[in-house]
Amino acid sequence: MLTTGDIAPEFQLPDSDMQVVSSSSFKGTQNLVLYFYPRDDTPGCTIEATEFSDMLAEFEALDTTVMGISRDNCMSHGDFRDKYGLTVRLLADTDTQTCQDFGVWQEREKNGEKRMGIVRSTFVIDKDGRIRHALYDVKPKGHAAAVLDLVRGL
Repeated sequence: MLTTGDIAPEFQLPDSDMQVVSSSSFKGTQNLVLYFYPRDDTPGCTIEATEFSDMLAEFEALDTTVMGISRDNCMSHGDFRDKYGLTVRLLADTDTQTCQDFGVWQEREKNGEKRMGIVRSTFVIDKDGRIRHALYDVKPKGHAAAVLDLVRGL
């Protein structure tokens, strides 16, 4: 797992419009908030995406880009975005490489069955590409506001 002070892994992932986003394009100009979530259009993930979308202007005023990442494909992300009017950019990590690089692809147990999945996690990355906050196993309700407070402290 990544910790405060680590250099954030680089990635190139497509968004809901199939435009490739490269983490290196933000270096030196924007802070990044990357939130990893299990699945589009599920209750907790919808709460989290909606709250980040509602606060997006506040993040942008602090030179911060917010992006959500899950294993869902670009089409699923587009449907999710359109259904709820989301304004955060959603990135598709269908091969789980970025999830693995950030340490959020973990074995989980549900109903006595073990399987791999995304642990809901958020990373605040400064303009130099260094992780300032690594938050694993977060709860969706109120999380965006807590992350905004962390960004204000950068």
